[in-house]
Amino acid sequence: MQDILQCFINHTSFTERPTAPLAPFSYQELVKALNFHRSMPGYAPTPLYHLPILSKELGIKSLCLKDESQRFGLKAFKVLGGAYAMARHIADLLGKDISELPFDVMTSDAVRKEIKEVTFATTTDGNHGRGVAWMARQLKQKSVVYMPKGSSQERLTAIRNEGARAEIVDMNYDDAVRMTAEQAKEHGWVVVQDTAWPGYEKIPLWIMQGYGSLMLEAMNQLHQVPPTHVFVQAGVGSFAGMVQGMLTAAYGENRPKVIVAEALIADCLYRSALSKKGAAIPVGGDLQTVMAGLACGEANSIGWELLRDYADAFASCPDFVATLGMRTLGNPLPGDPHIVSGESGAVTTGLLSILMRSPEMAQIREQLGLNQDSRVLVISTEGDTDPQRYRDIVWDGEIPSFKKY
Repeated sequence: MQDILQCFINHTSFTERPTAPLAPFSYQELVKALNFHRSMPGYAPTPLYHLPILSKELGIKSLCLKDESQRFGLKAFKVLGGAYAMARHIADLLGKDISELPFDVMTSDAVRKEIKEVTFATTTDGNHGRGVAWMARQLKQKSVVYMPKGSSQERLTAIRNEGARAEIVDMNYDDAVRMTAEQAKEHGWVVVQDTAWPGYEKIPLWIMQGYGSLMLEAMNQLHQVPPTHVFVQAGVGSFAGMVQGMLTAAYGENRPKVIVAEALIADCLYRSALSKKGAAIPVGGDLQTVMAGLACGEANSIGWELLRDYADAFASCPDFVATLGMRTLGNPLPGDPHIVSGESGAVTTGLLSILMRSPEMAQIREQLGLNQDSRVLVISTEGDTDPQRYRDIVWDGEIPSFKKY
């Protein structure tokens, strides 16, 4: 496989009309998650930074970046989804609406006595699993976390420090997800996974809705003036699907254009869109990429359908796209903020930079309407969740920024 950035403009209509439901991503639904998150100790909206100097360099009107490195001290956005899904599960056990169970009530001894012991299980590259382990500890419950081969020892240690029983297994992410589900069925655990499949859709949907707090914060910080373009990264597509669903539900035909960035080695959404068949196409193999958080070869069915029906473009990104983004944000032009963005967090900035600066991408820019009037939003989904890896890339140039566009 050539190490080349590839983009697909999503003009294909797979059905006479879109079929992906938008109601779960309405403001009325997503604000339930935001209200729960607001009840959690340590909650604060993460910063939205303006990068006017980089905007001028790239030839666009404005660039804003939502920095999730400061989320609950966990350096990543993932806790928003896992925590909300776990809270919704407990609310279901109690037969109550989530609005009746703010964080202090949910973590009380009285609630724990009523629901008894719950073990939450998940598969993760690091960020999601740490969020699940952290929330389980807050709830005074247990957690079991499996990580695919090639996972960072530093991220494994961070998960264990949250109190989880965690280990790295000798299989790729998607096989580890299946193994986790089997173990959970055998032991009576509750699977908290953002990968949806037939028969397992309720918790993944709650996770996606939990991610919605991020976008509601961003829109408030933008004073409810939507951007023209949103660049969003995708692993299984749950986060990207939420962004697409929320923007489509809120703005309809006037919604911002959404450009989805995936790791080339695990570009199941890109390949699925390219096939023009409407079904999600899995990608197998070891899925080894610097973008560990995006190393997922099988799509979340809910997220895929939203992106299939509404996303404007899909990009299959080699590792150099992410490392370019990391270096761009970590070494800002004078006057712009310094932002520590991890491998999966920075790929959207790298993609935007290449699209705007590369002569070979002129046609893609034109098709997407990326120009001097564009107001772009990117989300840095993680900070340096593996600090040594971050330094290896940004300081020592471990993965070179090859200009094969």
